Amino acid sequence: MTSPDRVVVGYDGSTEAALAVRWAARHAALMDCELHVVHCSLWPLLTNDLGPVKGIAGSGLQHQAQAILNEAKAQALSMAPRVRIQGSLLYGLPAGHLRRIADDARMLVLGSRGIGGFMGLLVGSVSLELAATASCPVAVIRFDQSAEGRIVVGIDSSGSAGALRIACAMASTTGADLMIIHVIRPHDGMANAGGAGQKSASRLLQMAAHDARALAPDVTVNQHLAQDASVPRALLNAARGAALIVVGSKGRGILRGTIGSNAHAVLHHATGPVLISRQPQPDGTPGIVRT
Repeated sequence: MTSPDRVVVGYDGSTEAALAVRWAARHAALMDCELHVVHCSLWPLLTNDLGPVKGIAGSGLQHQAQAILNEAKAQALSMAPRVRIQGSLLYGLPAGHLRRIADDARMLVLGSRGIGGFMGLLVGSVSLELAATASCPVAVIRFDQSAEGRIVVGIDSSGSAGALRIACAMASTTGADLMIIHVIRPHDGMANAGGAGQKSASRLLQMAAHDARALAPDVTVNQHLAQDASVPRALLNAARGAALIVVGSKGRGILRGTIGSNAHAVLHHATGPVLISRQPQPDGTPGIVRT
């Protein structure tokens, strides 16, 4: 059985994937984890001629794929020279391979190119699929401009215990402050029922902060109660300048195997790394929570 003390990161040679590898390497070192770098080559799906070309050293598609994996490992070492690195070169579609390899990992880290433009689809299909289906927390990295900033976690009316635990673990590991935010929407009946909604939300935040201080006594914990018709907009506004935003997902997207609408919107519009925490495992503890 493989050790769960691993951070898994996918690499396809893109600028966004390189950013994800460096982010993953830094956090693997902080968590004292092995880093498992994975590159999935699609060429065998298209051709059986993987080379090399006769008489040309270092040629061929297989050599190119190995070079991409080596490039990823070099990127990781440049960020965290002492991190333990394992590399895997696999063939085929990446989502299935990454989901299997990250099955017992502390975290799966992905870059995302998306298509941008009019549709605004800033997160690619592989990242969205794995955020909805991977058994461990999934970090999606498009930007990383505030590495030393605070960690923001959004909680819903359930308290989002899984997301809170992961956010506490990340804050404790990195030394960052933690901000817990809960959003009430003005058009919700409870928000305007004689202030009952705000009182209930305040109690929810206080309980979450109490739990966070118990989970991470070394972390500075702040609370923020926001009112906004859009939950994702309030979360994103609170996360400006943050090093990481953590959101829970119960997987209630329109289609099976997709994340919920709030997590989906945050992923597409965040200007920093996003960590998606899915429903806790049966024992109540997400895979990343060990400090």
